[in-house]
Amino acid sequence: MLFVPSNAAVRVAWRDELRASLALAWPLVLGNLAQTVLTTTDVIVIGRLGANELAAGTLGVNLYLGPLLFATGLVTATSPMMATALGRKLHSLRELRRTFRQGLWSAVLIALPCWLLLWNSEAVLLALGQAPRLAAEAQSFLRLLQWGVLPALGFVVLRAFVSVIERPVWAMVVTAAAILFNIAANWILVFGHLGLPALGLRGSGLATALSNTFMFVSFAGIVAFHPRFRRYRLFGRWWRSDLPRLSALWRLGLPIGASLAFEVTVFNAAAFFMGWLDTVAIAAHAIVLQIATMTFMVPLGIGQAATVRVGLARGADDVEGVTRAGWTAFGLAVAFMAVMSAMMVLLPRSLIGVFIDLGDRGNAGVTDLAVAFLMWAAVFQIADGIQVAAAGMLRGLQDTRALMVYAAAGYWGVGMSSSLLLAFSAGFGGVGIWMGLAAGVVAVAAALMTRWLGRERLGLVT
Repeated sequence: MLFVPSNAAVRVAWRDELRASLALAWPLVLGNLAQTVLTTTDVIVIGRLGANELAAGTLGVNLYLGPLLFATGLVTATSPMMATALGRKLHSLRELRRTFRQGLWSAVLIALPCWLLLWNSEAVLLALGQAPRLAAEAQSFLRLLQWGVLPALGFVVLRAFVSVIERPVWAMVVTAAAILFNIAANWILVFGHLGLPALGLRGSGLATALSNTFMFVSFAGIVAFHPRFRRYRLFGRWWRSDLPRLSALWRLGLPIGASLAFEVTVFNAAAFFMGWLDTVAIAAHAIVLQIATMTFMVPLGIGQAATVRVGLARGADDVEGVTRAGWTAFGLAVAFMAVMSAMMVLLPRSLIGVFIDLGDRGNAGVTDLAVAFLMWAAVFQIADGIQVAAAGMLRGLQDTRALMVYAAAGYWGVGMSSSLLLAFSAGFGGVGIWMGLAAGVVAVAAALMTRWLGRERLGLVT
């Protein structure tokens, strides 16, 4: 006899999923926000050095984020792999350990080409048509910032592990401590305190690299020695090769990395296009992008929680659980981003004033342009929440290759072409670039939701 759950049982199941999703998501959200505050602190500090330093720092950060987030996407594959193994409950302890260790191997392997690229950043920026002075200053910044790549990736692998076993609070605690470390390091190294010379822009790069190192070392110590995690013995013989698991991780992770790279690099390219306009456009773009990044961190954390919750349900062959986990994340992400969109429309100058002195007449041009950019950022907030939640939901099903294709077509096919046409052919300038970015985000959101709705027909769940 087929069992049909009662309405009361269904309501309880949805309520329990909401509670579980929120319990997992809020530390991830706060951890993401705290991690973003690291770069936000850098932008605020660099902004106090002057418009030229802010422009050079913006170009450097945009070049840095492309390879970093590609690498982050690669090692993020540890999350759905570990979640599915835990959901199946078959030798899960060994499986978690195998995946974690190969996540560290992957971090080391992918960091090498990242370092090579960033070390030669001046040549890259000059090839992209940036001003020689800004390119030189950006390289001096990046040659110190780049050493934070490997510890940042190691932190991502550790965070994936604690999220899968539903203990993500530790990631938030470590990142919050790193914020304080970064503030102190910026104060000492950028402006020259405690007897050290003022390093200016270079000091900010060094401060962030040291902060990433602090995060990884602190988190690794907690996972290695805390009684709650010690039994996993994650670092035991981590140097041993496991080529089958490493290969599986890269097959799943490379499309995730490519998807993130397509998304991030379209915004990075927008910064380079702003450089074709003028320094004011670069500075205004940096401010608005930082605001949009901060709001994005909340649905990103919800999407990360969705990957774990959907992955656990998939591992347990719970089709209804997959549905509940996915739609719960979707609802939470859309609700939050709707509120953020309203704030951007109603309080644009208050948000921009966090990053720049509105009372300084010299900043008037940057402020006015940032307000115009922010209106278009408000337009795509809900779509951005949809796409990042849907991406997390589909990654929980270990469906990553289609996401890569959608990201390439949406962000670059639609978004980039629209930005170039509207900015330079139609004459909208920097505003046209943000109009194109909005079009790209909407296109990706529509594609990902179409795939999620067809998940059973496509055989993603059985």
